[in-house]
Amino acid sequence: MRAHVWSVPLRTRFRGITVREGMLLETEHGFGEWSPFLEYSPQVAAPWLRCALEAASGDWPAPVRDRVPVNVTVPAVDAERAHAITRAGGCATAKVKVADPGQTLADDLARVEAVRDALGPRGRLRIDVNGLWSVDEAVAAIPLLDRAAGGLEYVEQPCAEVEELALVRRRVDVPIAADESIRRAADPYRVRDLEAADVAVLKVQPLGGVRACLRIAEEIGLPVVVSSALESSVGIAAGVALAAALPELDHACGLATVQLLTHDVAVEPLLPVDGFLPVPGPSGVVVDREALTRLAAAPDRVAHWQARLAEVAALLPDLRDRLGQDLS
Repeated sequence: MRAHVWSVPLRTRFRGITVREGMLLETEHGFGEWSPFLEYSPQVAAPWLRCALEAASGDWPAPVRDRVPVNVTVPAVDAERAHAITRAGGCATAKVKVADPGQTLADDLARVEAVRDALGPRGRLRIDVNGLWSVDEAVAAIPLLDRAAGGLEYVEQPCAEVEELALVRRRVDVPIAADESIRRAADPYRVRDLEAADVAVLKVQPLGGVRACLRIAEEIGLPVVVSSALESSVGIAAGVALAAALPELDHACGLATVQLLTHDVAVEPLLPVDGFLPVPGPSGVVVDREALTRLAAAPDRVAHWQARLAEVAALLPDLRDRLGQDLS
C-alpha cells in the first residue's frame, strides 16, 4: 500500500479553512481517501480510516441507480456571490450555510433570498446551521428564513444537541435534518428514539464507510441525504457509492463539493451535470497521477499526515495488516 498526501486551495473560505488536505491510500484494487480535518483527534479520525480502506479494497455494494441527484453548496458569502455560486452550480437544489460567526440574521436572509432568485421558484432550498443556534434562536430564525426562501426543504442541525433538535422540531413547521447529532454521537439512534429529525444526513468517512452507513440508514428509519466532508473526487466517490446503493433516495445529496476546490486529483472530477453525479465503478474514480504529483503537499505536511496515520492505525489493530508497514 502506498500513501499520497495532497493539498488543494478552496475557491472560497469554507468551514473556517482556505486549504484542504488529505491522504490517498493506494492498493492494487484502487484508491481510498483519508482526510479527517486537522483538528480531529485520533479517535475521531479512526472511522475515516476504515472508510478509506474499504474504498481502497473496492468493497462497495452494487448500486441500484446509475446517477445521484446533488445540491450546490453555498458558503456563508455575500448575497451577490451566493447568487453566482448557485447559478454556476447547475443544480436544482441548493444548501445554504447560515449562522456563520461574525454574521447576522440579516446577512443570512439576504443570502437565502439571493439563492432563491438564482434557483427560481421550482428549485429546492435547504439551510445548514451546523448546530450554532440555541433553541430560542432557532425557533425565531427558522420562520423568517423559510419566508425568505419561499419555503425551505429542511433545516440541517439547527442546534448542537439532539435533545435541542427534538424541541425545535416540535415548535416549527419546517422539517429538521440531523447531521452532527448522528456522525458525532455516541449513539446515532437517539435522533430516531427522541423523534428529533425528519431527515438523516450521513457522511461516509466520519461514519466508517459505505456498508456502515447502509446499516445506519436501515436502522434509523428516516429518509437519508448523503453529504460530503469536503473531499476530493476520490472521497466523494465513496459518498456516491452509498447514495447509489440506498434502496430509496428522496432528496438531492450534498456531494457536489468538488466545486469548492480549485483543483482535483481525478482524471474526470466528480462534478454535477444537470444536477446529477455519475456513479463510479467498484474501483472509484481514475486518479490523475500527474495531478497527484502537482498537488502533493509540502514535506512537512507529508510528515504530519504520516504521523497521524501511524497514531490512528495504532487504535485499529484489526487493520494493521491491511495498512502494512511500508507506507511511503
